[in-house]
Amino acid sequence: MKRAILSDIHGNWEALKAVLDDAQAQGVEQFVCLGDIVGYGPNPAECIDAVRNFPVIVLGNHDQAALFDPEGFSSGAERAIFWTRRHLETADPDPQRTRSRLEFLCRLPRCHIEHRFLFVHGSARNPLNEYVFPEDIYNARKIEKIFALIPQYCFQGHTHVPGVFTHDSRFLSPCEIQYHYVLGNEKVMINVGSVGQPRDGDYRASYLILEDNQVWFRRVDYPVEVTVRKIYAIPELDNYLGDRLREGR
Repeated sequence: MKRAILSDIHGNWEALKAVLDDAQAQGVEQFVCLGDIVGYGPNPAECIDAVRNFPVIVLGNHDQAALFDPEGFSSGAERAIFWTRRHLETADPDPQRTRSRLEFLCRLPRCHIEHRFLFVHGSARNPLNEYVFPEDIYNARKIEKIFALIPQYCFQGHTHVPGVFTHDSRFLSPCEIQYHYVLGNEKVMINVGSVGQPRDGDYRASYLILEDNQVWFRRVDYPVEVTVRKIYAIPELDNYLGDRLREGR
């Protein structure tokens, strides 16, 4: 079965639509979402509606913050979260749809396990909030502790930087491996990158396709200026949230 694994949509409908279209063109049969459907972006309701029927979805820290008081967020991210919450609560004239979206977020699990596969937003150690950055390969103790909790393969997001963490403390960026990786007997952590707000210097939406033991990283162009203009039009969303989309940062 060919599966698309995506994360960190962040209310960016244009990027999500482009990824869904690309995945369908690649023959994807099933979708997995690793959280942060909302936050930062201007279309949280549309993004929720687009992914809510995926068979596997886990909770992201922005999804949780949209329901409860945000903790540990920058001022801009916090303002965006409060706007997202108000928008989800008041923008739709149908109270049943509003309630359904909020209940959907409330029901999301923190992780999903399938035999050798673990799906989380942050890390195996802290599924919601722990960042695992490429430079963490130099923090041997951190990497060892996280790898000890992985059944064999862990797919995650949160940092918005795609790549493969190997058990022998290497980080392989997609371009280093020609956007293709073969799962072997060793443990690995794979960050799928971000659909709606990449931070690796490439503005294009990021996701990956998993089929058997083959992983392909995908980058998808989308009309970024449409999303930027939407963000500019919402006073509660800082303009830099749009500006950064152009540069993938």
